Amino acid sequence: MSETPALRDQIQAVINEKPVVLFMKGTADAPACGFSARTVAALRTLGQTFTAVNVLPDPSIRQELSAISGWPTIPQLFVRGELVGGCDIVMEMMESGDLERMLGVEGSEPVEGQVAATPAAAPLAIENRLG
Repeated sequence: MSETPALRDQIQAVINEKPVVLFMKGTADAPACGFSARTVAALRTLGQTFTAVNVLPDPSIRQELSAISGWPTIPQLFVRGELVGGCDIVMEMMESGDLERMLGVEGSEPVEGQVAATPAAAPLAIENRLG
């Protein structure tokens, strides 16, 4: 029996259970690509806490995530179980104010280049036991 469905179930459970989840390259404190770094900065600028999942340690996480979301690139932001999109979409929503409204943080006034002091949730490691 393949453990791929188990991994997919774990990923889906994280998406369903955590209010804001960012699947990214690296960790929130050490993003491993510019797109992930920009997305983390946008969330922190708004003071939004989130769960970060590093997809780099196990390629099957990324594969299963893309199968769930239908989105091929990383990062992928989910809010209340729904895919928001990748970095470009998050940046567009940030500029328009839509991201604030979606997250329920309207009224915050981010300063360009400023990162909120609110720490992100500890990165979540999805354990893959594929042999």
